Parts: sequence; C-alpha cells; structure tokens
Amino acid sequence: MNAHIAGMGWVTPLGTGLDDVFARIHRGEVAEVKSVTNPETGRALSCMPVPMKFVEALSRNPRLRRSSAISYFAVAAGLAAQADAGIEMTPEVAARTAVIFAISDGGAIYTRKFYDQIVKQGANAASPLLFPETVYNAPASHLAALLGIDGASYTLVGDGSVGLAALHFGAQLLTLGGIDQCVVVGSEECDWILCEAYGEWRLGGSPLAEGAAAVVLRREGRWKVDTHPGVTFFRRSAAGAALERAAHGVGAGAETDWVAAGANRTFVDAIENAVLARVCPQAPVLRIKHALGEAPGAGALCQVVAAALSGRADVLVSAVGLNQQAGAARVVRVG
Repeated sequence: MNAHIAGMGWVTPLGTGLDDVFARIHRGEVAEVKSVTNPETGRALSCMPVPMKFVEALSRNPRLRRSSAISYFAVAAGLAAQADAGIEMTPEVAARTAVIFAISDGGAIYTRKFYDQIVKQGANAASPLLFPETVYNAPASHLAALLGIDGASYTLVGDGSVGLAALHFGAQLLTLGGIDQCVVVGSEECDWILCEAYGEWRLGGSPLAEGAAAVVLRREGRWKVDTHPGVTFFRRSAAGAALERAAHGVGAGAETDWVAAGANRTFVDAIENAVLARVCPQAPVLRIKHALGEAPGAGALCQVVAAALSGRADVLVSAVGLNQQAGAARVVRVG
C-alpha cells in the first residue's frame, strides 16, 4: 500500500521547526531530561517534556482552554503539517479530508486526576471538566474540529508501532477514493504515573517523552511512502522475524540508503540491529529516540518525518513496539 507525503509537522522536546530539530538530532544533541516526582511516595522519576512555550499560542483558542497537553501537541503538529502541505481548509476541502490519530498511553494527566478524585473523595467528586480529556479520541476530536472536519475521524490505539499502522490506514482510505487527503497524527504526554509504570515494567530504557508528529497523505506529494499493516509477535524471540517480514513487505533491501530506527535502549535495539544487518547492512542508521526519548504514540511518525527530512532517496522506518507489534514503512524521495 502506498501514498504520498505532502506536508509534515512535529512538536518535540527539542523544538518544532522541521529542519532545525532534525539538524540538532543529526548533530547528536539530546533533549533535556527533567525530574518528576510521585507525590505519594516521593520517588524521583525522569522524562523529556515538551516546553509548553512551544504550544502556548493555542491556549487562546476557546476549544482548547481546558484541554490536556496531549491535545495541544496533536493540534500544533496537525496544523503545522496542513500549512506545510499548502492546503487551504475550505468547507469543500474539509469534506474530502480525514483525520487519523495514533495513540498509546493517552491523556494520562487528566485521567489520573479524574480517578484520583474518585478514589480519595468518592464518585460524586469526579470532575465533569476532566472527563472529556480522559477519552482516547479527544485529541483527534479537537484537531478535526479546528480543521472544520465533521466526517472521517479515527483513533488507533497501540504500542510504539501504532504510528505506522495509522499511516497504513491512511493509505487505505486514500485508495478507497472517498477522500483526497488524510492528516495522520500521533501524540503523547508525560505524567509521573506513566514514568513509574514504564520503570516498573523495565521498559524505560530511554526516558518517556512528550511530543507529536503529523503527516498529510495525498495521492501526490514530495515523498512516496510504502506502508505495511504491521506484524504481531507473541514472544520476544519472534520479534526479529516479525520486523524482517514488515521490512521486506515495504520493499526494503539493497537500495535502502538510510534507516530511521525505533531503538529506545530496551530489547528493541538488539532486535533492530540484527534485522537491519540482514536487510540493509550498508545503510546508515539514525536512532532518534536516543535524542527525543520514547513517546510511544508519536515516536514512529517522528521517525517518518526524520526519514523525509534526511534528504536520502530511499529510507526504511522500522518500529518494534513494546506490546508485541512490529511495523515498517519506506519513504522514497520523489524527483
């Protein structure tokens, strides 16, 4: 399945400018790691947050006034991708546009606050102001509303490979012919409860991070992207075969001249290294999560953006999720 990338946007702990952030990653810069604390135990935890100054202009929008950070990041990246694609979102264009949102952990901040009130004060104390932002499709709803889209809007929930699954779904929608473009967005926010959970599960190799990435898919664009639905594996020993199958499924091989990998200093790194040594051994590898941290819902789409910005002709994007899904995409420069 393939489509074309017509525009991109991202919000990262290192900034929001496409070329500027990519240049900083390529130079080896790493986002600042900050400490957060479990208020119940005093345990110190680490994460890579996005400075809110990057999205503070959105706080003046009445719809977003009470929204959580994950929605701010998603909207900022989606609007940036629309602008980069040069699309004027008229009612006619909006009617032929879909939104696909990729998410993993969801609106953790408001969810924790909402249930904290219930546990400590009883169900009658639960805030109706918090509840809407606990829903997984809240960020997609905000973005669709601000773009004027009242039709196709989907939210996919998964692991670190979910962004590539969303990309494939967008390509499928374009193939069906009911839309002209699809805004594919992945976003994530951090909370101490997530940082602690990932640490307890021994999945916190790279610090958890905030951020978002978005691409506009069309039938024509600056980059062709071959997508794959992903391959499920049921034990870590099968993860390599799953990733290799996905990589071959998008046509990766001898012509691949660069890799935007999903390595995050967990078991994923060794699996990717082994697969890439077989599939495209000569291709240089950039591991952007070593710089930006692990933002599961946004990570794979950040890799897609980096692949397009690399200037390379044929780039493999690989992802092995922590919940037993492997995915791949191939980004090919047009012209």
